[in-house]
Amino acid sequence: MKNTTKAFLIIIVSFSFVSSKPLEPKKINIVIDASHGGNDFGVISNSITEKQIVEQVTNKIKSLNSNVVIHLTRSNDTFLSYEERTDFINKIKPDLVLSLHVNSSLNNKTSGLEFYVAKETAFFEKSNEIAGKLQDKFSKDTNLKIAGIKNGPFYILKRSDVPAVIVELGYLTNENDKKYLIDDKEQNKIAKSISEFISEMK
Repeated sequence: MKNTTKAFLIIIVSFSFVSSKPLEPKKINIVIDASHGGNDFGVISNSITEKQIVEQVTNKIKSLNSNVVIHLTRSNDTFLSYEERTDFINKIKPDLVLSLHVNSSLNNKTSGLEFYVAKETAFFEKSNEIAGKLQDKFSKDTNLKIAGIKNGPFYILKRSDVPAVIVELGYLTNENDKKYLIDDKEQNKIAKSISEFISEMK
């Protein structure tokens, strides 16, 4: 009987040590995809290019964030194919992919931030939910027009095996948007909004 009591006490003490260990909070993993790069300039206006703007914003996001594990498809002026980008994403299996772009239009009055998700994927509902929350975040943090969430059957959205959102940061063909996109302080605001948003993800 004494041996049984002793064994029971050892089990209780051992369990108390195991249960008292604090649980590590789950680390959120995010892939930030700076579109274009290398010989792919994206949208061009005079000497200003889409690839430069998204690279600058992406690196600002990376430098701001410490609560989230951020993976960059590129951090310098390198060309990556769509296949290389999605292979990188699907090996990591992050909680979210944000692919940053700059828009253009034949109508120079067209402006605003746009968000794209793909209905053709199993992650559409989650992607759409995230895009809605990110849109709300930007609507509070910027005076730039919010042009809404749209369906976009784009390669990186369809081939990523995780929730994915394309963020069009504005129109380089619109003078007001262009001033906003190339201004260092405004880029910092964009980066801060995205950084705060992903830091609050659970």
